[in-house]
Amino acid sequence: MQDNVEEIYEKKVTRYGNGAKIDAQKKYIGRKAFVIVLKN
Repeated sequence: MQDNVEEIYEKKVTRYGNGAKIDAQKKYIGRKAFVIVLKN
């Protein structure tokens, strides 16, 4: 990845209806995000 990284943070995936979501700060609305799922 050679994009300019502004911030990296860790969040827990939570249940949302029939799917899941990750909460992010309001300042990231409309921005591109990458989610990396790790095997535990």
